[in-house]
Amino acid sequence: MPKADFTGTSTFHPERGLLETTRLALRRLSLDDAEFILGLLNEPSFLLYIGDKGVRTTADACRYISTGPLASYERFGFGLLLVELKAERAPIGICGLLKRDWLDHPDLGFAFLPRYWSKGYGFESASAVLGHAREILGLKRVLAITSPDNAASIRLLAKLRFRLERTARPSEAEPEVSLFASDG
Repeated sequence: MPKADFTGTSTFHPERGLLETTRLALRRLSLDDAEFILGLLNEPSFLLYIGDKGVRTTADACRYISTGPLASYERFGFGLLLVELKAERAPIGICGLLKRDWLDHPDLGFAFLPRYWSKGYGFESASAVLGHAREILGLKRVLAITSPDNAASIRLLAKLRFRLERTARPSEAEPEVSLFASDG
């Protein structure tokens, strides 16, 4: 499938908690998404570039969704969203905003099943999330972190007009990450 020429146009449906783009629907995760999350979080690329979240069973995935995205929606009004192909209603990844204790501003996070890479879905969903962050949530500054050797994510962040600010270490036990920022 060729890449779409995505212009950044998205529609927010607050009554459904849904962001829509030309090809994608982004919605809040629910416990019904546990099987998908179990698979995504155990993809070799997720484990390599994002890390092992210790999710090995459907129960673990439910716990991850409850203590992560669902708790974030309640606390901050945003969180990771499930990204689905609109036509097929097939989940392909996650994209959204996170608020980490060690960062002063929310950061953009995304992960997709490898078979959906290089089709423009990352750019399309991240553009929608960033538009929502600025226009609806009123965020002026959004950060992003990535493994320094994750070339694909770094290219996507550059295309989204993020700039590298510095390297950072979330904790002494964790590896260094590249910290990017977008200021509107």
